Amino acid sequence: MTPALVCLTEEGAVLARRIGGEIHGLAGRVSGADVTFTATLAHVAEMFAAGRPIVGFCAAGILIRAVAPLLADKAREPPLVAVSADGSQAVPLLGGHRGANAMAREIAAKLGGTAAVTTAGDGLLGLSLDEPPPGWRIANPATIKPVAAALIAGEGVRVEGEAPWLAGLKRDANAGLSIRVTHLADAGTGERLVYHPPVLALGIGAERGAPEAEVAELAGSAIAGAGLAPTSIACVVSLDLKSDEQAILALADKLGVPARFFDAQTLAREEHRVSQASDVVRAAVGTPSVAEAAALAAAGPDARLIVAKQKSKRATCAIALAPSPIDAHTLGRARGHLDIVGIGPGAADWRTPEASAALRAADDVVGYGLYLDLVAELIAGKPRHETGLGDETGRVERALSLAAEGRRVALVCSGDAGIYALATLAFERMDKGAAEWRRIAVRVAPGISAFQAAAARLGAPLGHDFCAISLSDLLTPVADIERRLAAAAAGDFVVAFYNPASQRRTTLLPRAREILLAARGPEVPVALARNLGRPGEGVRIVRLGDDWAGEVDMLTLVLVGSTATRRLELAGTTRLYTPRGYERKEVK
Repeated sequence: MTPALVCLTEEGAVLARRIGGEIHGLAGRVSGADVTFTATLAHVAEMFAAGRPIVGFCAAGILIRAVAPLLADKAREPPLVAVSADGSQAVPLLGGHRGANAMAREIAAKLGGTAAVTTAGDGLLGLSLDEPPPGWRIANPATIKPVAAALIAGEGVRVEGEAPWLAGLKRDANAGLSIRVTHLADAGTGERLVYHPPVLALGIGAERGAPEAEVAELAGSAIAGAGLAPTSIACVVSLDLKSDEQAILALADKLGVPARFFDAQTLAREEHRVSQASDVVRAAVGTPSVAEAAALAAAGPDARLIVAKQKSKRATCAIALAPSPIDAHTLGRARGHLDIVGIGPGAADWRTPEASAALRAADDVVGYGLYLDLVAELIAGKPRHETGLGDETGRVERALSLAAEGRRVALVCSGDAGIYALATLAFERMDKGAAEWRRIAVRVAPGISAFQAAAARLGAPLGHDFCAISLSDLLTPVADIERRLAAAAAGDFVVAFYNPASQRRTTLLPRAREILLAARGPEVPVALARNLGRPGEGVRIVRLGDDWAGEVDMLTLVLVGSTATRRLELAGTTRLYTPRGYERKEVK
């Protein structure tokens, strides 16, 4: 999980922003936080219980008191790091070998401070036996304790297999305790600590829609039949046309490894090394082998095939052994991800944590320049792909093309991504555009829309039925707009007008006012809300019968009340609300 940067002061938030991440700020003390909380101990405890890594820019005692009642199993506790007020010390309090030590070192490097790592293995051995390099797995973690104790006491251990990261350990060929590094199935013993390095590449071929259970059973049988350790599988690999194949993705998730994909040309270059080439497969997808070729391509030029292609009814698999650990994240490409992110009006307080997390996780961000500027802090250092205000199609296609390359892309929208924004255009282009666009993973992160922001400022004008109508005739014929206006007037809905007017579009707003005025009369309240959540925000309440259309531009949301909408004067401020009928219900 992404660490939560818990800040109790503005000074702490300044340090947190230098590190980068999701900032949790104490209400009234920290401005611009992604998440705001009021009860520090309860907030920290809740995240800790959920397994969330936490970095607290506060006294260590605060964090300790927050999590103390929850301490039970150190193997499951998430990293907990305290950072001093001046940033000079980063102290891993819990979960040192589950990421806290590494987090403290990274924080210290960014702030120019010191990581106060106190775990014995780090200090005396220069490494942590329970924190092997990325991709390595420990078969029997319980054996770490006696092995580490012996090494700390100055004794040696027997080491079998290649592991450069263990080179500094004291070795004794006659020692009773041993460390074994192997890709073969070995659960270890109380005297033999076993590490499984990520040296196996599992290649998979599958028909479209092959059952997840079938593919998982085929892979499991191949691994077990060869006496291999499943935890030495570094990656699940296949042809790029299969990057959205759920059975392959589910297998990678089950094994806890990345799924990576190669194009047909890359796999075809492995033909001289595969054991079973197929002209039928070549004709269908452009390469004579998928499972074997993908495994060999992932494991590298010096790899060897240790499980030749095996078949089930609708899938194939093969396994290659690399001479050294495989860095799966450098292979081929991942399945592309597109997050269509609604950032709300732009203010951090009105932006969801999901939206902030998506922006931070992105490799690339795409959007209109003004919207990207509103989230500049979250996307600092990332490639920005900007298009003009009217080039929505170019913006969406750029985002889809980047995601199709295997990148994680955030397409930024103001307000809510699915309300008069780019989510619908993205799905339309996927429906009608390039085939590779339909293979990416898509998520829509909602945001506060303009009518919600306006309603919050006004009181409760949307307390009963309401509708939203765009007055832009660039995409909707005028006749359709007028028909919807007439329906809204007849239904007596509260109406939110989006895109009400521009320099070129000046006639539809007066026409909309006329239609509603004829049905509702002149006294119905109208709110003109401009720049909501941004500098220069202004909200003015007028009457439907007043002459206000000339004040409206593209930065204004117009909210027209129903005949039931009421004004309420509170401490010199006019508020609006639309009753739903609760009082009538109580009377009955």
